[in-house]
Amino acid sequence: MAEAGLEMKKLNYSVDSCSSFSATYFPENIMKDFPTDQASRWSSDSNIPPQFILLKLERASLIESITFGKYEKTHVCNLKKFCIYGGLHPENLVELLNSGLKNDNQPETFSLKHLVEGKMFPCRFVKIVPVQSWGPSFNFSIWYVELVGTQDWEAVKPCIQWYNAYREREAIRLCLKHLRQNQCLEAFECLQKRTKVQLEDPLLSELHWAMVVKGDYEATEQLLHRAVDNGLFGPYIHSQDYVPEWSRILPCIDEDPCHRPGMRGGHQMCIDTNTETIYLFGGWDGVQDLNDLWSYSVPSNSWTLLSNNTEEEGGPSARSCHKMCLDQDHRQLFCLGRYLDSQHRHTNNLKSDFYMYDIEQRKWHLICEDTAAVGGPKLIFDHQMCLDPEKRTIYVFGGRILSPAPGYPEERGLAVASSSGMAGAFLSEPQFSGLYAYHIPTSTWRLLRDDPSGSPGLGPIEMRSRIGHSMLFHPSERKLFIFAGQRSKEYLNDFFTYNVDTGEVTTVTDGTRRRDPAQIPAAGFTQRATIDHELNEIYILSGLSKDKDKRDDNVKNSFWVYNIVDNKWYDTHLVLKRILSLEDYVCRTCVYRNDSSREKESDTSNRVPGEEPCPRFAHQLVYDHVKKAHYLFGGNPGRSNDPKMRLDDFWSLRLCRPSQGQLLTRCQFLIRKCQFRELTEADPIRAMFYLQNNLSAVVDRTNDEQMAEFHQLTNLLFRTEEQQEEDELLNGKVDAESTVNSSYRLRSSVFDALARFFPDYMAQPRFSLTDFVAFDKA
Repeated sequence: MAEAGLEMKKLNYSVDSCSSFSATYFPENIMKDFPTDQASRWSSDSNIPPQFILLKLERASLIESITFGKYEKTHVCNLKKFCIYGGLHPENLVELLNSGLKNDNQPETFSLKHLVEGKMFPCRFVKIVPVQSWGPSFNFSIWYVELVGTQDWEAVKPCIQWYNAYREREAIRLCLKHLRQNQCLEAFECLQKRTKVQLEDPLLSELHWAMVVKGDYEATEQLLHRAVDNGLFGPYIHSQDYVPEWSRILPCIDEDPCHRPGMRGGHQMCIDTNTETIYLFGGWDGVQDLNDLWSYSVPSNSWTLLSNNTEEEGGPSARSCHKMCLDQDHRQLFCLGRYLDSQHRHTNNLKSDFYMYDIEQRKWHLICEDTAAVGGPKLIFDHQMCLDPEKRTIYVFGGRILSPAPGYPEERGLAVASSSGMAGAFLSEPQFSGLYAYHIPTSTWRLLRDDPSGSPGLGPIEMRSRIGHSMLFHPSERKLFIFAGQRSKEYLNDFFTYNVDTGEVTTVTDGTRRRDPAQIPAAGFTQRATIDHELNEIYILSGLSKDKDKRDDNVKNSFWVYNIVDNKWYDTHLVLKRILSLEDYVCRTCVYRNDSSREKESDTSNRVPGEEPCPRFAHQLVYDHVKKAHYLFGGNPGRSNDPKMRLDDFWSLRLCRPSQGQLLTRCQFLIRKCQFRELTEADPIRAMFYLQNNLSAVVDRTNDEQMAEFHQLTNLLFRTEEQQEEDELLNGKVDAESTVNSSYRLRSSVFDALARFFPDYMAQPRFSLTDFVAFDKA
């Protein structure tokens, strides 16, 4: 609203009603903010729903936000979960917010939904409905409520006019849908002509005429072909769940099995999407650091050893916990950072060397012996590094600074685990590196943000440095996306962006609100993140959960998708379907989860293609945004009985949604099934041949549900009259005197199913008029 030039101010309101109140905790108490007065609150007389408090604004307003004040101490009656509804009339309210409060003494402000179809939504009443308090079985308390918005009549008046017109139009559209469904076509045409309200897009009206009125199935399929050619199923496809397709990448039959990277964790990978080539360097094999450099060609499915010992060729020494990035346009690899055991840390050995590998010349170049001496970071490990290809600038953020002080883990395996997912033993006063920028053409470093003091109270605006985090660069948005990680013993679950051009930091979520761990990526330590700047999606593969009570249960795989434009983690969970609540308008959903314990990994090479990789950490994941494919290699399976074990398996992952062609085939199945049902009544013999030829041709034989449905269709050929009558009644036929014949009603139901594949703005209302009819309460 502020962006629209509207002046925001505190809105006056009164308490219209409430469900109940106890003792002297009157509802009017929420109008005054007295955080030191324990009696200055509204408290319900019960925690049995529904409990509510209804606020009436002084005038109809456009509400932007709501602020909840709190008592000066934590309190068991604070609202852990609540819903807020608003509207012009108390009987007709819509949900504005579904969220919860932290159990502390800090006021919290929430943005309220104030747009309907892109138009600002006016409210006169606001209803707050407590759902759960922080204390089990305690009543609900609200200490203070403040609403912010505008009452400017010049702004509110057109919104009220639009909203009233919108409700009238939607009511007419519901009537039009009901009349047409019940074959009252004359009344339908009369109402549409009188009101000039269109039920749907002309294409769908044409589809209804061909399918339902005429029963012209061939014309119906032609219209759907036209819809597919125009890309009209795109929004529906975008709303569908991703389906993960893991594939084990095995070496060619004639390839030497030894001529491929060995077992390792803590290595680094980059992908060149122009040539479909993956580069792999270094890592820890459970005994020693590695310094071999490999390339993998996706088209030829072959590995090439570029260097068996990069140090002997003027490149970096053996290392792990380093970072690597690729400049595709100039065919250059950059490598920075490493981990050193405590016994190898002395002043002369703590220089931060910086290397570049020229892919065309197959030659290493030492850019700098010590980046700290030229304004860059000190020797670090577990940092993140991204490249801005347009400005040819490398951004380095976070990482633990290595120092010669004692206190680091002697056991090397634990150190690599620390860099890639397990927090090892740290110094009591660890040092973390800030945000640096390296300009490749001028070979100069700049410190953009130093690490703040490290106080736990500092939020993401100060860009607290960390290890084990993720950082991605979006070239169009010109932003770094940074989230999660660990700082000393504190696990971080914040998510923020850094604009590389302006230096502005924007919080997506501060990570402080309590959430169900099953609904979000765990505040763990080994997430691997990739970005698709064309689809505006971020992908996270999480490997190690935060819970350390049982070390053997720590390694878990889960896959999450975040849409940058919609600011949502989409509801595309494929294995563990859940209904999620909104919080800060950021919905998080898991796409894939593998909670299986480490399957007997004594021989990982025997895994069958098509299965999924075992849970792990210290692995690497890269993404080809052109081919839409992820590639995963190696890692640590976290076996307590074999802590030195590392993996060398190689996998590809594709996240698939139904294509336009697949949806067209699904529509054809619905249409031909409808035609078959009609034929069973008119000509069973012809229906049987139609089932065997025409309908069978559009069955998706990879879909078990559709195959079962197809096999059951033969039963229609042998239905009794009683079964047929029951089927008609279940499909909506009222009685023998119904004005709607069974064929029309059947086709109408199929048309409703087809309409769901089209965008909302084109289709008839999703609800029906009969949905609003309910039996009176007893």
